[in-house]
Amino acid sequence: MKATEAKLLDFLKKSPQFVIPIYQRTYSWTEKECRQLWDDIVRCGRNDRIPVHFIGSIVYVESGLSQVTHQAPLLVIDGQQRLTTVSLLLTALAEAVGESEPFDGFSQRKIRNYYLLNPEESGERHFKLLLSQTDKTTLTALVGNNPQPENHSLRVDGNYNVFRKWIKSGEVDLPTLCKGLAKLVVVDIALSRDQDNPQLIFESMNSTGKELSQADLIRNFILMGLEPTLQTRLYEQFWRPMEVEFGQEAYGIHFDDFMRHYLTVRTGVIPNINAVYDAFKNHARETRSGAESDDSHVESLVKMIRDYSRYFCAMALGKETDPLLKRAFHDLRELKVDVAYPFLLELYRDFATGHLSKEDFASAVRMVESYVFRRAVCAIPTNSMNKTFATFTKALKKDRYLESIAAHFLLLPSYRRFPSDDEFERDIKTRDLYNFRSRSYWLRRFENYGRKEMAQVDEYSVEHILPQNENLSIAWQASLGDEWKRIQQTWLHTLGNLTLTGYNSEYSDRPFIEKRDMTGGFKHSPLNVNVGLGQIEAWDEAAIIERAKRLAKRAVSVWGAPKLDDAILLAFRSKTDTASSYTIEDHPHLLLPTIRPLFEAFRKEVLALDPCVNEEFLKLYVAYKAETNFVDIVPQAKRLRLSLNMDFAEISDPKGLCKDVTDLGRWGNGDVEVGLSTFEELPYVIGLVRQALEKQLGETLES
Repeated sequence: MKATEAKLLDFLKKSPQFVIPIYQRTYSWTEKECRQLWDDIVRCGRNDRIPVHFIGSIVYVESGLSQVTHQAPLLVIDGQQRLTTVSLLLTALAEAVGESEPFDGFSQRKIRNYYLLNPEESGERHFKLLLSQTDKTTLTALVGNNPQPENHSLRVDGNYNVFRKWIKSGEVDLPTLCKGLAKLVVVDIALSRDQDNPQLIFESMNSTGKELSQADLIRNFILMGLEPTLQTRLYEQFWRPMEVEFGQEAYGIHFDDFMRHYLTVRTGVIPNINAVYDAFKNHARETRSGAESDDSHVESLVKMIRDYSRYFCAMALGKETDPLLKRAFHDLRELKVDVAYPFLLELYRDFATGHLSKEDFASAVRMVESYVFRRAVCAIPTNSMNKTFATFTKALKKDRYLESIAAHFLLLPSYRRFPSDDEFERDIKTRDLYNFRSRSYWLRRFENYGRKEMAQVDEYSVEHILPQNENLSIAWQASLGDEWKRIQQTWLHTLGNLTLTGYNSEYSDRPFIEKRDMTGGFKHSPLNVNVGLGQIEAWDEAAIIERAKRLAKRAVSVWGAPKLDDAILLAFRSKTDTASSYTIEDHPHLLLPTIRPLFEAFRKEVLALDPCVNEEFLKLYVAYKAETNFVDIVPQAKRLRLSLNMDFAEISDPKGLCKDVTDLGRWGNGDVEVGLSTFEELPYVIGLVRQALEKQLGETLES
């Protein structure tokens, strides 16, 4: 490696050509990064006391051996973003100066022939900087004064026009801009092809500018070390089609997430969003068989990624073409259930390879949708769902595919549960659905359930039958009665009072009868959600409640729960799911008159900590669990010995009652032991137990 300081313009002038290898990411600087560079250039240009401004390093390796008659292009390992951005600024500046020379060396001809072009060369050698794929044709068109290609690079063209706009604004005079550009300095780092490892150097670079995404690092890891012919083939056959299918904007936004979902489904472990690259490297090493060559392994790996990217684009980016699946994926996207994609990627793989029928796949997607929506309506914490879906594929029985999915949903415990029909029907009647995160989603699904032709709900607005106006008219107050304020506050945003209309402005705060009978009123509405409103004579609390009941029953069908015969469900239930046959009678110490009241008081407090807490009598102790045990009781003659399922270092115990039982042989789970002997100790001990429960819930919600 050889590193020297150099003025950027001199560096560009002496270098034959910079080529961005195909494994590098596309140009990704936004207006924000361009503005930062612009401001630095202007500041230097205006201040004679600033001799230079350092903008980072340019790391490169010669693409081949140079000859007397021809210098080999330089492959850029790091510095693409800065080189490209400065080239765009110079292109815009050359256009602006025209025939003038506002600062020595900055005429249009000199800018182009020194820094942008190799004037005596032709073809691709004519250009100082060659980007990759879409970026390349766009930049060469701009520098060569040619029309833009049809599918031009949005970033390259957009930033070029940003610089043109800033120059034309006149806020900075051209001499200042030229002086600032002349002060830019880089570290020129030339690598030796024989001695330096470009991949390691690339990973360790902490350059200025926009941070590399996890996907950028993965692409470089896969392609950088390959022989050039294989590198080009794999890129063009597999990686480039992924970039095209995602699209320029979506690739930058969604590809990191896709790689995280891909690794989750392939490994069963959810990688940290900032450690996807490290997880991928481990996965790549672990999946290579001993008999497989490096090249063969890389090709199978990138082909697998390409296959799964198709599935992801179909589901997450609206690229599905089958009408049945397209509609199901659209509904799921509106719910924003990204955590389900690892599970759904596995299902799509089996659908694509003929192991899962289209109809069963669509039914499975609808189960996921119902599960997520019901939980949201029932206000069950949703953060635990990533772990639920990450491990879902372990429960699949592919000879009974759809049954195994339904059974697993029905057997999910406690706070991971699939809300029952009764729970969902009860809660959807009183939930604030107007301020619900996906209001347009649930209204559209409600309206179009059972329709063969979709009603375009986006053309309608949400209508509060009982108006939102806090100062209700006398007519409305009379209709609701003396408790009109309470009724409005209680039911305003709930299911029974919400509907759809194309006449929202005409309805305004009119009395119900006018809304019902006017042109376009409820009586004449073609929408399913308005069925029955035309026959109601007064809109009061009873009417709202009655309509909510009717719609809630319909909601149970719209977002249906899995249905399985008890015998089938029993066949899927594992032995660990079978209820314990032990009872309190199997614990003699709990029957003692000195211990029983204390135990009853304790169990009441623990079960009240959270609705998800369950009690189970085992042979040697009593377990209290959410997902797993968080506290166990071993009954003794004079006290209850409690085991808290957490590390001793994690417990906050100001009174010092807890004992560290790490590595000691004791019944119960966890490294913390505490005794409960008196009612006076109960509040403090419950506080310790709460810590164990919150630790478990927190780990599940964050995982």
